[in-house]
Amino acid sequence: MHITGMLWGAKLLEYVDYPTAQVLGPDASGAQVKDLIDRWGSVLIKPIFKGGIGKKGKSGLIGRATDLATAMREKERLFFVEHRVGNQVAKAEGVTFEGAVPAEHEIYVSIADATRYRAPTLTITHHGGVDIEGLAPDQIATIPFDALTGFKGFIVANALDSIDAPREIISPLVQHLPKLWDLFNNYGMSMLELNPIRMMPTGQGRLSPVACDFKCAFDGDDPTWHRLSLPDNLESASDSAFEIEVNALRTYQGQSDVFVINDQGTITAMTFGGGANALVTELLGDAGNISSDFGGNPPYEKMYDISRIVYKYWLAQSNVLFIIGGKANNTDIYTTFRAMADALRDYFNTQGRRPLFVVVGRGGPNLIRGMAYLRDTLDGLGLPYRMFGHDSAMSGVVNYARDIDSWMRNGGRAEIGRQMGLSSNESESG
Repeated sequence: MHITGMLWGAKLLEYVDYPTAQVLGPDASGAQVKDLIDRWGSVLIKPIFKGGIGKKGKSGLIGRATDLATAMREKERLFFVEHRVGNQVAKAEGVTFEGAVPAEHEIYVSIADATRYRAPTLTITHHGGVDIEGLAPDQIATIPFDALTGFKGFIVANALDSIDAPREIISPLVQHLPKLWDLFNNYGMSMLELNPIRMMPTGQGRLSPVACDFKCAFDGDDPTWHRLSLPDNLESASDSAFEIEVNALRTYQGQSDVFVINDQGTITAMTFGGGANALVTELLGDAGNISSDFGGNPPYEKMYDISRIVYKYWLAQSNVLFIIGGKANNTDIYTTFRAMADALRDYFNTQGRRPLFVVVGRGGPNLIRGMAYLRDTLDGLGLPYRMFGHDSAMSGVVNYARDIDSWMRNGGRAEIGRQMGLSSNESESG
């Protein structure tokens, strides 16, 4: 689960007494909004999106007002606004009103579990409020630290010294940023980001680091986040019915993380392993309909249920069923392929036959036995296929699947339909 924005971010930061901008929700009255303007001089009006999607500021989806009438007009403009990033579309569910915090310095801070270091890692820069990907390497500090000893103030001081941060911001950040570790570590987070933290003058010659935007992700396998008493539907509305149904199967034994990348895609990629998932999702582009990672040696029953759900939602529109993963070190390929093949047979028995090309690229224990079972099933269904072993480059297999998809769209689907004895309507129907 992901949370973005200050409506819930401010509530979570209260757990560790971290300073935040003053925030009002979508049910704020006009008098409350006017009082906020009087107190801070102006307010920022931001749409509420469940989950996280794109950069809203660059898309003109953040309003600013110095009077109540303008604030209400911006509320009306943004309350149900739609935001599209690539193939993702999100619809706002209200707005927040946030007091505009005055500051000369803006800070970016994140704590995340970094696979590169196998440790929690601090990323910090005093050039916040922007996309940090565009900053020079010497403007950003990335410091791993020991989870057993925790996130201490000297880590912050050393990181800021390494990028020549202004001296006046170091002491306030050293005092406050370690509080974020308590929130991150005690409530099952895998990522926590504040951007920007605005260094607000206190009137006593000091600065106070005020969080003005919030983003976090929770580890679904760590139950400690339930202690935060977050509502069950906080993010679910941003998920499709497919994502909700498959992700409900997530367990320690065999993951089931998916999200829809293009609901018009014609390649259904059932991917095993995080590395394979990243490569396949990038190379398939708009041709792929889902991004998935079904690795972790799922048992037969779970793999069958996953396959049944994927086929139900996506096979009707697909040209290619793409089964792809690296050389597994513990996944029983026979078990997973048998479950996927049985689910495919059951799908055809209940939904009827349709043209489909199956591309397989896999390695691991019981590979030959698994491929033989899948081959026999596909032969029985009359479906064409191509299988690649562990010695095939994954990028080459992905490109082959894309080529088959192109061929299917340019007459191949009809040709397979004729070979299966289907009518032209049956071949083209989704």
